[in-house]
Amino acid sequence: MTEFDRQAAALGLPAAVAEPLREPASLAEPGAPGRIPFLLVAPAPPLEALARIDGAFAVMDADDLARWAPVAGVRVPAAPAYLALDVDLGDATRGVTPDDALPLLAADERSPLTLDEGIALVTHHPEVIARNRGVQFPGSRCGDRRVAAIWLSERRRKLGWCWAGNPHTWLGMASCAARWG
Repeated sequence: MTEFDRQAAALGLPAAVAEPLREPASLAEPGAPGRIPFLLVAPAPPLEALARIDGAFAVMDADDLARWAPVAGVRVPAAPAYLALDVDLGDATRGVTPDDALPLLAADERSPLTLDEGIALVTHHPEVIARNRGVQFPGSRCGDRRVAAIWLSERRRKLGWCWAGNPHTWLGMASCAARWG
């Protein structure tokens, strides 16, 4: 099974939705350390997708999860599925507040990952979340100053949030070079 097929199966995508994304995914460059070549993303993933990951859990319920939307300047393809390309886990932004990280990402011509993309990241690559190594998704907000994040808590992956003005040495700001869909 190819990486693309593995990700499509994990999201339960029908072939008609996944197949148009296969070729662009095959052109993605191999990831450098701390990077993933591509993520297959299905907008508005159910919390059950997260629950299938080794006992992961969320502190948000479905209604709260539905309130999160991309921030100004983050353009997500209007498609049943799309690719996030050249995903960086944010090692260089650990200890930086989400508010301060956004201009840094823009200067590097990168786009912050959204909550949906973060759930896809952990669905496809749960191993990226480890002790003292979590990831924030500053590309989404829910109308206030919260920024979604996934970290390890009680030896399980936890979807929660942190304040946009607080730095954490154990949370990087995930980003991508482009989206295709």
